[in-house]
Amino acid sequence: MTLMLNKKIRAVSSENKDTGFQADLRLIAIIMDGNRRWARRRGLPAAIGHASGARRVRNIVQACADHGVRFITLFAFSTENWQRPAEEVSSLMNLLALYLQKEVKDMNTKGVRLKLVGDVSRFTPRIQNLIALAEQETANNTTITLTIAANYGGRQDLVQAVQSWQAMHPGQSVNALDEASLGAHLGLSYAPDPDLLIRTGGESRISNFMLWNLAYTELYFTDTLWPAFDSDALDEALAWFAKRDRRFGSADALSLSAA
Repeated sequence: MTLMLNKKIRAVSSENKDTGFQADLRLIAIIMDGNRRWARRRGLPAAIGHASGARRVRNIVQACADHGVRFITLFAFSTENWQRPAEEVSSLMNLLALYLQKEVKDMNTKGVRLKLVGDVSRFTPRIQNLIALAEQETANNTTITLTIAANYGGRQDLVQAVQSWQAMHPGQSVNALDEASLGAHLGLSYAPDPDLLIRTGGESRISNFMLWNLAYTELYFTDTLWPAFDSDALDEALAWFAKRDRRFGSADALSLSAA
């Protein structure tokens, strides 16, 4: 099934001369939902669910790389998640620190560049240092860019983008701000907009994730809980994506299922 999907995705990777946009699958964004429910159904604490979800990341990043996807963005911790019980937040912070320490070697082996997007100022100095070190050590990797969105919110991202633009253009009216200028100041300005958003866990909302970037993204919702979302589940999402007709606002559809 993986080989067939790779052929389909490559078949739509050439530029459409009439509309001027790329039809390939460049970036997949994932809202990793369902860790706590996965643990609860097994009579386990939430921390075990989150740890199982963290272990799933390596498999899915590799599967995306195998399909030729160049960017993957994972929603790990939102600005709203600070409202969760203090014990759970603490375990998530410890898990983030452990991930940053233990995964860099494997990332370098597999060519994964790590980026973190979000307001890191609320993290402890130790975690901030680990983030900076992991980004630095993987900066030259080129197979796939893994972005972890941590202490991230789409609304916050837009606000800071406007503030950043204003700081670089003191005295100018916001009337001078256009879409391209704003986009250049977003946290994910280095990456293309997502072609596909996957949300695991059965919910059908985007939960303040990449609000600007998801304008023309295909949205795929699955009941599968994140710790159980394996490469076969990813293949199902990619097969669904391959059948989509992406119009990008035009009247004529670009059939992604056409070979």
